[in-house]
Amino acid sequence: MLIGDLSRRTGVSSRLLRYYEEQGLLDVARGPNGYRHYDDGSVLTVRKIRVLLDAGLSTDVIRSVLPCTRDDGPEFDWCADIRDLLDRELAALDARIEGLQRNRGTLAGFLGKPADR
Repeated sequence: MLIGDLSRRTGVSSRLLRYYEEQGLLDVARGPNGYRHYDDGSVLTVRKIRVLLDAGLSTDVIRSVLPCTRDDGPEFDWCADIRDLLDRELAALDARIEGLQRNRGTLAGFLGKPADR
């Protein structure tokens, strides 16, 4: 299928699909005319990428994790080091949340509002 078809089937813009390709997340073949041609599995791959992005993972992490996904949940086949990688990402996310909570408390204090909601 062509990039426009993949875009319609996934709801992801052609621009983002090209970005996923540049990041090494999405495989594409080129026809003799230079057009991108995607196989039917690309729809599932794009869905997985979107779920992983929604989880807050970077494209670098997704590149490592994507080969170990199955289904469109995605579910994981626990490839070597994937659990450790996701544990590190979770710890980093927890640290960012903690920092944001501190920032929120400080800002709420400036405004004379309770820190908790």
